[in-house]
Amino acid sequence: MFDLTRRGFATLLGGAAAAWPLAARAQEREKVRRIGVMASLAADDRVAQIRNGAFLQGLQQAGWNVGRNVSIEYRWAGIGEAARRHAAELVALAPDVILAGGSQAATPLLQITQTIPVVFVHTPDPVGSGLVSSLAQPGGNATGFTQFEYGIAGKWLELLKQIAPTATRAAVARDAAITAGIGQWAAIQSVAPVLGMQVIPINLQSAAEIERSIADFARTPNGGLIVTGSGLSVFHLNLLVKLAAQHKLLAVYYERSFVAAGGLISYGADLVDQYRHAAGYVDRILKGEKPANLPVQAPTRYETVVNLRTAKTLGITMPPSVLARADEVIE
Repeated sequence: MFDLTRRGFATLLGGAAAAWPLAARAQEREKVRRIGVMASLAADDRVAQIRNGAFLQGLQQAGWNVGRNVSIEYRWAGIGEAARRHAAELVALAPDVILAGGSQAATPLLQITQTIPVVFVHTPDPVGSGLVSSLAQPGGNATGFTQFEYGIAGKWLELLKQIAPTATRAAVARDAAITAGIGQWAAIQSVAPVLGMQVIPINLQSAAEIERSIADFARTPNGGLIVTGSGLSVFHLNLLVKLAAQHKLLAVYYERSFVAAGGLISYGADLVDQYRHAAGYVDRILKGEKPANLPVQAPTRYETVVNLRTAKTLGITMPPSVLARADEVIE
């Protein structure tokens, strides 16, 4: 009886030992990895939901499923002090990689950690702002996708002149405290003389100052508005669109979400597409690649979006040449 029991135990032990490698491999395959996401928009913002949906879709296509082999920790509506607080919270959680929505998210993250990989999206001039050493070889713990080259800012002024040939002045809403704000302003200034335009900067600070500056500008006729890319532009999105309508200023924006909110026209990168591509970089990092070796990528898709309802309210007819190039028309 004793021998049988001993043999049975040995058989059981041997069978369990043989199963251990299989169980270990299965556990490794299903190991839950952690992703942090830091966004500049609020969680209930429609644009934020669309962008996050594209990111999740990209992860799923790469084999990552929330709740099975990956978990995501979000921090929403981060700008200024909130961004610094959110960055500290995410870094403290020690995720495997963090997705940063714009330079206002990437900058505080990289001020805190030099080890956790960071993938940024829609970030203008990551070299000039110190996020990476170079586009081809980022060199640190961050890489990602740029929003545009500065030359595109000159095209915004050209587009304004095309839809408003009689315009002689343009207010340029910009964040003068960041390199991207300086670079976009310089590009606009460089083409202004050729177009016969005078450009006046509007610094994006307090809402009261923005309202006062745009009201002062609008007192003189033949003027338009250009809104350049920055975290503050996003923060003041609804205010900028409202003021353009209030003062009947033809406005050109750098991104679709302004037009969806009632702005007149935008020309810029397809940012939703960037979130899908960012999922690919997150996937590669989770599988062992280093951000230092993943080149920063420029946008591959640009889009022109026109709001004909707003054009009608302003009493203008969009030139056929502009409508012909539009990727989306809101009617």
